[in-house]
Amino acid sequence: MTGARRTRIKIAVAVIVTAGIALFALANVHLVYVAVTSQPECVPHGKAGAPAGGPLQAAKSSC
Repeated sequence: MTGARRTRIKIAVAVIVTAGIALFALANVHLVYVAVTSQPECVPHGKAGAPAGGPLQAAKSSC
C-alpha cells in the first residue's frame, strides 16, 4: 500500500468518525431541546383513593 493511499484512507476514516460523532451529538441536543420545550397535556387518570382495579394512577398529579 502506498503512502498516498494510506493517507487518503486515514482521512476518510477520520471524516466518517467525525460525522458519526457530530450526528450523535446533534441527536442528543435535539432530544434535550424537545424534552425542555414540550409541555404534555394533562390526561385523565385514576385519582388517589379511587377504587382499585381502575386505570393507572399518577404518583403525583400536576393537574
